Amino acid sequence: MAQVMFDPSLQQDVRLRLFERMVILRRFEKRVYDLFLEGFVKGTSHLSIGQEAIAAGFGEAMQASDWTFATYRGHAHTLSRGVEMAPVMAELMGRVGGLMGGKGGSMHLTSVDHGMMGSYAIVGAHLPIAVGAALSAKYRKSNQVAVCFFGDGTTNIGAFHEALNFAAVYDLPVVFVCENNLYMEYTSIHDVTAVEHPAADRAASYGLERIIVDGNDVSEMYRVAQERLQWARAGQGPSLIEAMTYRHNGHSRADPGKYRPDTEVAAWMQRDPIPAYRRRLELEGVAVALLDEIEERVAVAVDEATEVAKASPPPPADLAWRDVWSDGGWQWRS
Repeated sequence: MAQVMFDPSLQQDVRLRLFERMVILRRFEKRVYDLFLEGFVKGTSHLSIGQEAIAAGFGEAMQASDWTFATYRGHAHTLSRGVEMAPVMAELMGRVGGLMGGKGGSMHLTSVDHGMMGSYAIVGAHLPIAVGAALSAKYRKSNQVAVCFFGDGTTNIGAFHEALNFAAVYDLPVVFVCENNLYMEYTSIHDVTAVEHPAADRAASYGLERIIVDGNDVSEMYRVAQERLQWARAGQGPSLIEAMTYRHNGHSRADPGKYRPDTEVAAWMQRDPIPAYRRRLELEGVAVALLDEIEERVAVAVDEATEVAKASPPPPADLAWRDVWSDGGWQWRS
């Protein structure tokens, strides 16, 4: 099992917030899984159980004015920007109290007020959009940074290369984060990619530094996030980070994940970021009772959010005709 080292420069309050962020993401996703099996969550959902350290580390490091762009596996990134659990859960249930009134569902979570600029169902589609946001920030001198999360499979999409090239040419304040969980849906990334590290090994092609980080070490993710966000704010241009991680479940709720070797799954389960970080905090002297209190508080919050979401009614039929266009209406105009 990979050894995680104590960073003495990291204050205890920060370490505890990182731990709590991960616990929130894990408890929420597990509840979503249960609700899906019970028929409350309609359609499919893509969980990030096992990958919480990446969203938690960046969520702690980002400024409120920064932007997040995520894939359809975006529940964790949404919550980590400060969006409350109840409206996210209601959105997954298709309820009127949902984040987008029940119209967006699992794969299109968006909260502009929190800098969460959308989850995108089309693989790679959000990378050029994040670059556009970064270009806007540079033009306006707003000191904002766009952070764009994507999976390893996206690195073989044309938009990935176009976005990196444009961002590098114009020195844009954008941080690209590849969440390499080793599988692009049901296929090992190594079976279809010419290089070992699909993001980091291509960074040099765009004049960028090769950055590989343990995506299951939340302190390391926080450190790298701070470093690259500061790099972007200093006008040094884009960064490309490859965070090595592993999803505990299949690609989506319809996928049992049987294509993955049992030994591989077992090895990565031993590197679960949350129990590993809890053990680390205990070794550093954090009281067990304090960590227990955090877990219990989060459990209660998830229960309360679940009940609020369940109590929200289904949206009225005329919602289909609202908010189709930015003016709130649906009428076609040319």
